[in-house]
Amino acid sequence: MHSAVFLMEFGAVVLALGLLGRFAVRVRLSPIPLYLLAGLAFGHGGVVPLGGSEEFIEVGAEIGVVLLLLLLGLEYTAGDLVGHLKVHAPAGVVDFVLNALPGAAAALLLGWGPVAAVVLAGVTWVSSSGVIAKVLGDLGQLGNRETPVILSVLVLEDLAMAVYLPILTALLAGAGWAAGGLTLAIALAAVGTVLLVAVRYGRVISRFISSDDPEKLLLVVLGLTLLVAGVAQRLQVSAAVGAFLVGIALSGEVAENTHHLLMPLRDLFAAVFFVFFGLNTDPATIPPVLAPALVLVAATVATKVATGYWAARRAGIGERGRWRAGGALVARGEFSIVIAGLAVSSGVEPSLGPLATAYVLLLVVLGPLAARFTEPLAQRLKAPSPDGPVPEGPPPLTSYLTESEKTTS
Repeated sequence: MHSAVFLMEFGAVVLALGLLGRFAVRVRLSPIPLYLLAGLAFGHGGVVPLGGSEEFIEVGAEIGVVLLLLLLGLEYTAGDLVGHLKVHAPAGVVDFVLNALPGAAAALLLGWGPVAAVVLAGVTWVSSSGVIAKVLGDLGQLGNRETPVILSVLVLEDLAMAVYLPILTALLAGAGWAAGGLTLAIALAAVGTVLLVAVRYGRVISRFISSDDPEKLLLVVLGLTLLVAGVAQRLQVSAAVGAFLVGIALSGEVAENTHHLLMPLRDLFAAVFFVFFGLNTDPATIPPVLAPALVLVAATVATKVATGYWAARRAGIGERGRWRAGGALVARGEFSIVIAGLAVSSGVEPSLGPLATAYVLLLVVLGPLAARFTEPLAQRLKAPSPDGPVPEGPPPLTSYLTESEKTTS
């Protein structure tokens, strides 16, 4: 009887997620806010609380985080990460200062303490790679000059998570300075070792794992990822970092084939992860934190736009491209929820989960709108010069031709 209840409940959840995903595609929005709302509806205090399948959904949520980070790591090679770190490190520093500090300041002003400040700093700092990549594709901006700048900022954030998450894990576990320093040292050593091995022996590793049989490739990569994630979590380095490093170590055809094989699994378990986060949030706890969430949204929309504008200007991009870069970076999503989820499971601050949920819900919706309208809005608000608007570049060549020459040409 219990198994029948589990099958019905979990089947209803997956079916609801599929329908919500289809609706999100039609309205050209990220499905993440809809998945969070579904979790709120199915969770404690929701419309239809779950009972028999909640434990399985919790395990599925952990797998979802691992797969999210694995596929994120597959997007980059070790050489790419090292190159981005060298060239765009100043943009990463500006990104951290402008976007992490508002979250930390908000937690301290709310009286939540230093650990919650570190958590909320991460929530407001990191943009959503998945949402932003989809938005850029939908808007046809993947070939724009500012797009490499946007991707560089995202890569630096992803790489920084390999350092941030172990520190956060140690703080949440209540480890002292010695234990926290040891955890960070282990994390840095692991990241450095993986990058070194991936740069020098990445092809050898990929050749060893490679298989013409999709089933064998799927089992080997998935098994290796879960094993490494489990070892990383045992060492308090974070399972997410372990999965990310496995993705970086794989390259070439193996990475491409693994990406195609695991994408459906990633989408399924990632959706389950967002639902699980919503399950742990009582909808009644969101209205009391809505005001600080709105203040944080307003502040960090401005700081992300400023980050993208500065990074694009530093790369020599024109003014319109600078505004597009800033607007594209606004969305928060999977990483913010991962960070908040770690804090919620550790019982740091009861209001932190609802605040993060409201914050991500608002910015996942506002992110695509900011990417689309920041540049036109900035151009419209730009004050014209006394002699009239100044064109961005030289007039077209045809303007120097006579009417007869235009006809001839």
